[in-house]
Amino acid sequence: MNKELKNTLLKKTRPISAIIKILINLFICIFFGILMYSCASIPKLSKEDKKTISLVVNSPMPRIIKGETKFAQSDGHKIWYEKISPDVTIKGTVLLIMGNGQDAMSWPPDFVANFTKAGYQVIRYDHRGTGLSSSEEKWNRKKPYTLTDMANDAIAVLNSATIKKSHIVGVSMGGMIAQIIAIEHIDRTTSLTSIMSSGDVADDELPPISDEVLPKMIRVVLKKGFFGNKKGQIERQIIQKRILMAKATGAIDVKTLSEVAYYNLKERKGYNLMAARHHYAAILNSESRLEKLQHLNIPTLIIHGEQDPVIPISHGKKLVATIRNADSLWIENMGHDLPDAALKKMTDKMISNFEKITN
Repeated sequence: MNKELKNTLLKKTRPISAIIKILINLFICIFFGILMYSCASIPKLSKEDKKTISLVVNSPMPRIIKGETKFAQSDGHKIWYEKISPDVTIKGTVLLIMGNGQDAMSWPPDFVANFTKAGYQVIRYDHRGTGLSSSEEKWNRKKPYTLTDMANDAIAVLNSATIKKSHIVGVSMGGMIAQIIAIEHIDRTTSLTSIMSSGDVADDELPPISDEVLPKMIRVVLKKGFFGNKKGQIERQIIQKRILMAKATGAIDVKTLSEVAYYNLKERKGYNLMAARHHYAAILNSESRLEKLQHLNIPTLIIHGEQDPVIPISHGKKLVATIRNADSLWIENMGHDLPDAALKKMTDKMISNFEKITN
């Protein structure tokens, strides 16, 4: 190529390159502008909250795990669990099943303690993809696991802990898994408690799961999750709890929440943000349980918050109308979370449901 032709081509490509650079810079500016606006719209923490978090991070690590810990084997998954026994004669066992993307540490300590004080042994575990639970194979988008697979994880935990029957308690996605256990493993189920959950998230007779909360949660992750240090990740937990509270009011026990979150970050594997995506796929791919739940005949309690911004309370009310002799507890000042102020009311009602059958 001669020099004159080369100079001509360079003159022609320079404007194109300049335009591409301008477009790239414009895209970057727009992206970060949207990101800054989105992050600015999330709830703010008070100076007192931030002071509490700093105090926790700079204090000795509290003792969070108090029970016996083991791993259960479930179809290529190692499921971590903790068995917490009461100081008195055991009345029965309560299996706690957490929600989407959450691990065993997500259960409020007082919630767990209320059961052990009443004489019940408690088992809580990390869902696959969370906490200390691990898998032999990576999650497969083309062949994702199902809620039934996750219910089998719970049964594997009971098997490992040598528990024949248990009171099954699930919150949100955990409530859906608890329903599957009650349907498919009735011989392992003493009672069922489904909290802020649904028998069919795709029920066209009911309002759908909210599409407003997820973007807010993602904004918090963008600001605190990916780029935040340990303090930032603790702040994310508290801010997301406030988002899930929605219009419900009430104080958050920032100190306890911070201690648990800090323990999870320092002594365990922290929080796997991708697990929520995998669990959500399992929820969307699940079939309706409403028809099979009609044949259930065990003590059943449905708890739901009237301010729930994720799963409308009408889903809980349909469960009560569907399940034979199901009892209910509607909490006025509760969103899609376990509010500190309502923990005693909830656990008292649950224990009353447990005691409908003598173990």
